Amino acid sequence: MPLARAHNLASLLVRTASAWPRLPAVALGTRTLYDYAELATRAAAIGTALQASGCTRGDRVALVARNVPQYVEALFGCWWGGLVAVPVNAKLHVDEVRYVLDDSGARIAFVDPAWRDALGAAGTPARLVAFADASYRRMLAGEGASAPAPVAGSDAAWLFYTSGTTGRPKGVVITHANLLAMTFAFLADVEPVSPGDAILHAAPLSHGSGLYAVPHVARGGVNVVPESGGFDATELVALVAAWDRSLFFAAPTMVKRLVESTAARSLALERLKCIVYGGGPMYVADARAAFALLGPRLAQIYGQGESPMTITAMDRASLADAFARDDEARLGSVGCAQLGIELRIADENDQALASGTDGEILVRGPTVMREYWHNDAATQATLRNGWLHTGDVGALDGDGFLTLKDRSKDLIISGGANIYPREVEEALLRHPDVADAAVIGRRHADWGEEVVACVVPRMRLDDEATRRLERALDAHCIATIARFKRPRAYVFVDALPRNNTGKVLKTALRERFASALAERER
Repeated sequence: MPLARAHNLASLLVRTASAWPRLPAVALGTRTLYDYAELATRAAAIGTALQASGCTRGDRVALVARNVPQYVEALFGCWWGGLVAVPVNAKLHVDEVRYVLDDSGARIAFVDPAWRDALGAAGTPARLVAFADASYRRMLAGEGASAPAPVAGSDAAWLFYTSGTTGRPKGVVITHANLLAMTFAFLADVEPVSPGDAILHAAPLSHGSGLYAVPHVARGGVNVVPESGGFDATELVALVAAWDRSLFFAAPTMVKRLVESTAARSLALERLKCIVYGGGPMYVADARAAFALLGPRLAQIYGQGESPMTITAMDRASLADAFARDDEARLGSVGCAQLGIELRIADENDQALASGTDGEILVRGPTVMREYWHNDAATQATLRNGWLHTGDVGALDGDGFLTLKDRSKDLIISGGANIYPREVEEALLRHPDVADAAVIGRRHADWGEEVVACVVPRMRLDDEATRRLERALDAHCIATIARFKRPRAYVFVDALPRNNTGKVLKTALRERFASALAERER
């Protein structure tokens, strides 16, 4: 297949910069930093500088930073140079970030000052380029190539690390063609974008919000980064007032926090176009409360890292219709297949099941990942028979609307972040006082779910010893895994229930300790 510049996602930026050169492209808070002509110039300079530093087509460049305006230009700069962006969750523990950098083989890592210091102290083979440093300014000062590097549509563009049941993150290889298909699906099924619309990046640019920068750049929207670098309800309300026709992506817990904030009372609804929520299902009661405040400004998506943000959707009109009809079943669904996506509810042999029957959700279409990075066994298992096996359980109704019944095996989703129990269990088992451990989730009013650890201690515990061990395990987890993954409660047991092959029976564990968990929840 001959290489083409048109396959490169950076060509979307070229197209917009030609059509709308003076439209604002990137802003910090209420202040425009540069327009589309300037964004294209900066991205070209970064891409050319990366090539001059020795990076060649397909090399990986990491982005390890909280939300900052430079993230957008660095992302498109990677693509301009024909390179693969590796966006890294800035909330991870330093050891977890080092693993991603090492496994991906990142040549260079763009970092914010905090991560420059943390990774510099920890050590990494990747060359660190801090956004605030002179080395980054020198990149921008250079002459950029006049056009993006030619790539194939099947070339990797976005290497996203998602936690896995093996306890080690897996690199999901997303291609230029995958993200172009995601862009078309967003504009067709989630929310159209017109030149001058705004996307407010209150959610991490390393995840969904960064992916949604692509359709907004394609259509001339302005990328607005909050000065806080994250989600703050008061700040977000002020940004909506400052930027007309604004949209933002949010986890359900963020929507709930916004709705319950005092700041929401002064939200300029006439300037808010849409809130797209995903990363976990929203409880129907929370959706009703959000609709009561926001009106027909909610859209919902369901996706995975392996099919980024693109499996099913319900746009504003569909959700508003469900609210108007008080359709509980529709409100509890995650919508219908997005553009170009095929869904199948399948049995253990991948055979399609009838409408209304629960089974594994399988996905096929142009947004499905190419592979897992350097992990053939996982790739073959997940993409067997030509379908992405999500591991999620769901059912399709007669109209093609999907309802999630359970999440990927034992996955816990807290505040929109995926937490796989195996990672937490392995951290706990490294503590000398832990003989065995299993991690499960329990419902949390604000975060959706929170982590609970069922631990078999190596010694008998009285009340004081129990409190000491809880404190010790909390400190141990904070030191070894990301803070948001640590258990928020502990249940100490004599043994874990297992089947005859030695696998922990987590369903039995939830049932067995339901009363203990409920007691602690109160």
